[in-house]
Amino acid sequence: MTKLSYQLYSARNFQPYSAIFEKLGKSGYAEVEGFGGIYADLDDAGLKNLRAELDKNGLVMASGHFSPDFLEKEVQKSLNIAKILGMDSIYAPHLAAEERPSDAAGWVAFGKRLQEISKPYKAAGYEFGWHNHDFEFFKLQDGSRPIEHIFEGAPDISWEADIAWVIRGGADPFAWIEKLGPRITAVHVKDIAPAGEATDESGWADVGHGKVEWARLMTALRATKAKHYVVEHDNPNDIDRNISRSIASFQTY
Repeated sequence: MTKLSYQLYSARNFQPYSAIFEKLGKSGYAEVEGFGGIYADLDDAGLKNLRAELDKNGLVMASGHFSPDFLEKEVQKSLNIAKILGMDSIYAPHLAAEERPSDAAGWVAFGKRLQEISKPYKAAGYEFGWHNHDFEFFKLQDGSRPIEHIFEGAPDISWEADIAWVIRGGADPFAWIEKLGPRITAVHVKDIAPAGEATDESGWADVGHGKVEWARLMTALRATKAKHYVVEHDNPNDIDRNISRSIASFQTY
């Protein structure tokens, strides 16, 4: 059975994380994925306490999100966080709207920046990649998409494919899995509610309770090198429901 992870950003409004870890462990999750808000400001003692809480609940923080700026400016701190928490994969997750290029050349340049950022992390043995949102799939004026140019500029980084954001970006996830499959080392598993529903949850749904074709997608994704499947819901109003229903659905795929 494929091990399942949980992106802790989903639970940011449902503190404390110690209670979330307990729920995840008891529900059958094996891994979690962290983000900067959890660990960027922790000292070694805080990181070790976090690791102990995870260990107690049978969880491994196998992957983590770090902003491009943090990865660039805080190399040793990032490496220390990853080492203490036991990560094997590091993903840069986002680029603020005001920093996004408007043309292909700008996105290639951003890709080259990611390629440079990746070097000390790859040298230390970590998987390093980019996690997408929707904007990488919005067509540029020339008809191309930023995701193509990011990877053109960064030939040696991988892709954490957030399938629901690909769809929200107006693209066909099956086509992009086929095109960029060799890049995929992790997947965000989340769902999109039917139009007009779940407006209080930003239009997202628990896995298996929306319109994303996860059974078909998993068949395609299992042909890739993806080693982490990470449940995410950007704005759930019931964390227990999201945790339990998402893993129940995933286990049927």
